[in-house]
Amino acid sequence: MKIRMRILRYFLLSFFLGLAVVSGAAQKRSKAYEEYIHKYRKIAVEEMKRYHVPASITLAQGLLESGAGRSQLARKSNNHFGIKCGRYWEGRTVRADDDAPNECFRAYRHAKESYRDHSKFLRGGSRYASLFKLKITDYKGWARGLKKAGYATDPRYATRLINIIELYGLDRYDKKGGLEWMEKFPDPHQPYLANDLLYVIARKGDTFKSIGKEFGIKKKNVRKYNELPKGYEFQGGEIVYLEEKHKHAVNGFISYVVRPGDSMYSIAQKFGMRLENLYRLNGMDEDDGIPAVGSIVWLQ
Repeated sequence: MKIRMRILRYFLLSFFLGLAVVSGAAQKRSKAYEEYIHKYRKIAVEEMKRYHVPASITLAQGLLESGAGRSQLARKSNNHFGIKCGRYWEGRTVRADDDAPNECFRAYRHAKESYRDHSKFLRGGSRYASLFKLKITDYKGWARGLKKAGYATDPRYATRLINIIELYGLDRYDKKGGLEWMEKFPDPHQPYLANDLLYVIARKGDTFKSIGKEFGIKKKNVRKYNELPKGYEFQGGEIVYLEEKHKHAVNGFISYVVRPGDSMYSIAQKFGMRLENLYRLNGMDEDDGIPAVGSIVWLQ
């Protein structure tokens, strides 16, 4: 349970409710978004420490408002947050069409200046004052509060921010040590939940040690949970459980019809079952070989 809670602190879980196999992909991430996050995450965390705006909110707004830094306003004027001039702005300006033609927007010398002004804009605006009473980790409250306060006219603005934060796991940056963890593991595995078990999909070159280090699990336990030999080399695509498998499949899955390419081990992994229990349920042992295509394997 401690392992699961530690992983949940850092990651968005993609829930495959009611499924015992990996059937269908999670929403695809954008490489441009990932590059933007990597480029500006340190600045977002610095701003959070200074002005108490959640880094997840800052990054999500920057991504959404600037199109991951590719909008004309971001490219030519370094305005990553779509902040308009307002009556008190005395800095550089640029004109662009938005809710009305030829509106006045703030312009900056560099993106970091835009991030700082975004923090000051929220911190100094009376209509956003209630947001700073929320916990720094309450990104949903912040997203909904920004929409309610009129930051954007898009009726789905809060939902879009929340979706970005959850898809890219940006809330990890709101927590102590989140930035340091991400710098240590710049390309982390995406954990999923199926069969009431956490798992990742292995990449070629992964080892028991590297996966264990990433998730704070002893390498011998990674091997034990997945019933693999010591010298096993991951080829990529394997299901790798981060906690001990069940004695039988979760409720609702009683049997499985064998498909081409299946083995007793692959079936055990699909359903999060211990291999020895799968053999026992079917009156088999390791010497019985691969079950015939079309035959039934009992899971309960």
